[in-house]
Amino acid sequence: MQTIVTDILIIGAGPAGLVAAATASENYPTKKIVVVKEFDKGQVPCGIPYVFGKTLGDVEKNAMPCGGDVANIVKIVDKIESVDIENKTALGLQNSIKFEKLIFATGSIPFVHKNFEDALELENVFTIAKEYAKVKEMKEYVDTKHKVLVIGTGFIGVELACEFASVGKEVTIVGGGHILAGSFDEDMAIIAENIMRNLGVELSLGQHASHIIQEGNIAKGIELFDGSRLEADVVVFATGYKPNSALAEAAGLKLARYEGIWVDEYMRTKNKDIFAVGDCSGRRDFITRDPSKVMLASTSAAEARVAGSSLYSLKNLKGFNGTIAIFSTMIGNRAFASAGVTQSRAEQEKIEYTVGYFEGMNRHPGTIPDASKQSIKLIAMKNSGQIIGGQVVGDKEAGEIINIIGLAIEAELTVHHIISLQVATQPLLTAAPTTYPIIKAAQNALKNI
Repeated sequence: MQTIVTDILIIGAGPAGLVAAATASENYPTKKIVVVKEFDKGQVPCGIPYVFGKTLGDVEKNAMPCGGDVANIVKIVDKIESVDIENKTALGLQNSIKFEKLIFATGSIPFVHKNFEDALELENVFTIAKEYAKVKEMKEYVDTKHKVLVIGTGFIGVELACEFASVGKEVTIVGGGHILAGSFDEDMAIIAENIMRNLGVELSLGQHASHIIQEGNIAKGIELFDGSRLEADVVVFATGYKPNSALAEAAGLKLARYEGIWVDEYMRTKNKDIFAVGDCSGRRDFITRDPSKVMLASTSAAEARVAGSSLYSLKNLKGFNGTIAIFSTMIGNRAFASAGVTQSRAEQEKIEYTVGYFEGMNRHPGTIPDASKQSIKLIAMKNSGQIIGGQVVGDKEAGEIINIIGLAIEAELTVHHIISLQVATQPLLTAAPTTYPIIKAAQNALKNI
């Protein structure tokens, strides 16, 4: 057992851990930083679905670099099994590490409803784990099979289903409602569903899985609650993730709702020398301030930058103010992106809202060879016009347009601000200045205020 002494210890080398390390190094260049990662090889979490189809097709192509060499950052491979907060010591399988400051960046692990936990022992039932070895094992198995059931209609499930279909597999995706229902309203979700059907994906929506049908150690398919059955060679649960917070809980740290580690605005736990960032931390919704289950690498990176700069002193009088749940994905050749609340969520939260919608072309004139339709929906508070949500369907630039909407939400801008927005437009790059979609959507929303 080797003893290591460091100023800053970071447990976890995913996006949150690496950004926290880089930020801490920039802000405290004289401090020694040790980053502990459990596995030598990592995977880019958001890229995992794409190793199963034509987009990447190879686990190696989705390898996640562990950051460049920085003088005051040391990376080691070990599994931390316990943390003694009082004595500021973390005990791993190979190392005992003494620290001044500690950041938990232990990420998340797949969530499967307890009714299906036993099914994970079957040979052909998988979750979307983030470990290199598990992703490789799953790919090698699925490559030899043809009929795949994907349970879960969130972003990972949708991306997986499309990738499986791209290599000729017979794919069915199963869920209780419209796909991407937490991020898109029905009108936008239906567009995505039609594209998926055209790609060859079967959609079994409106019914949840009741149980696995099995013979010996093999799943033969699933039975739905209406009694109907779906056969499969492989069953994949893409039913979300839960915080990997067991290590922190065992150390005596308080957990928030949904089992994330409780943190304040600066990502500090009750012990001001102990921080938590990324999927393992408790989160709050930016709009409602309610506890949030949203897990995104972009959110994790933002939290890590706050923590990394706040380890020894609070340098800015602003912490991380909650997640705005900003997502984007490609379904076929169309981009789908969303931020903030949907109409249905606004109704659930009893928010008085107005909606602005506009569909136009993403180039001008519309005869530009790569021009295509672009649809934008803005959701704003009824009285103030403050923007609280948005959805975009279009070409790849939708991924950046949603970032503009995300900024508008976080900066508490109103539709009045958007109407007077000055934008750079160019025929080969953008929509026309006269009908710029985000501005036209804001004008439309204003009519209903």
